[in-house]
Amino acid sequence: MPAQPTISVIIPVHAVEEYLGDCLDSILGQATPGVEVIAVDDASPDGCGRILDARASTDPRLRVVHLAASAGPGNARNVGLTKAAGEYVWFVDADDMLAAGALAAVAARLERDRPDVLLIDYEDLCPGGGTAPSPGLALLRAAPGGVFTLADQPRLIHLTMTSWSKVVRRTFLAGLGLAFPDGIHEDVALTCAMLLGAERISALARVCYRYRRARPGAFMATASSGQTRIFCSYERVFAMTARAVPPLTGAVQAALFERAIWHYTTVLPLVPRTARRQYFRRMHDDFIRYRPAAYRRPGGFRGVKFALVERNAYWMYTALEPVNQARVLLARSAARLPGRLAGVTWVPGSQRLRK
Repeated sequence: MPAQPTISVIIPVHAVEEYLGDCLDSILGQATPGVEVIAVDDASPDGCGRILDARASTDPRLRVVHLAASAGPGNARNVGLTKAAGEYVWFVDADDMLAAGALAAVAARLERDRPDVLLIDYEDLCPGGGTAPSPGLALLRAAPGGVFTLADQPRLIHLTMTSWSKVVRRTFLAGLGLAFPDGIHEDVALTCAMLLGAERISALARVCYRYRRARPGAFMATASSGQTRIFCSYERVFAMTARAVPPLTGAVQAALFERAIWHYTTVLPLVPRTARRQYFRRMHDDFIRYRPAAYRRPGGFRGVKFALVERNAYWMYTALEPVNQARVLLARSAARLPGRLAGVTWVPGSQRLRK
């Protein structure tokens, strides 16, 4: 009987023919033992299915599942998960890539710490061809060297709310009894459930993933009314936390609330202009509804924005946005300087669309 794979890499694939080859090369080009790759062709209308079949015919590590009808990336991940045999699963988007050496580094950390959830660092691939660091690197570097829980490190809830930034023990994920839902922001609730439920979290402050930012056609680069589904995602999160046994600590409740409100603000620019006032009002309503007793508004620019959300001061908030955009551009420029400037750090309040 063949040995159980250590890692199952699951790739939902739909209409990314231009990028799929690079994604597969970045994974299959790494000769790390104990890795299987499951690609789920979500009835892609382009040549993705043919590309996958051609690669699978020459590499036994790759298995391809073709779906008869497209049901979105959440469903494709769920299907891939049912086919996975690995002790751990890593969801990789087909328009992104793994960094060189990432699989070996991740496998070594999994062997050392045996976590339920491993948090990894990433870098942005910018439209112009450059790269930018993740805003969560400082949080990852500050995490303990061994294993911990979210109660020990509540600020880690501020890391990106994406499935690809975590490598998860498959039996732990199955035990949560949750699946990826349909639509945009489909991985927010499940990401929160992972972090809240994990008894062993580990952090790897190494770039393991390369995220293609602002790709044309991508959900997180497209303005649409569907972006308002972020509220549904966090409604599920807050309902889940209200039922938590034992109850969440005040620090975790406060960190989760701040993460939700900040996430709302980063999605706002992708809401159609005619719907932004209504979206802002919902931000305000959730601020009042979900604010925990232990929460204290942060200082600095983020605190100013939160105060305006709390007051439902939409027009003042929109007037402030040009100032914030200038601040973000300065932070990006500083982050890209060779060697970086002494005393200058990446500003975590960037309005770049992140989950």
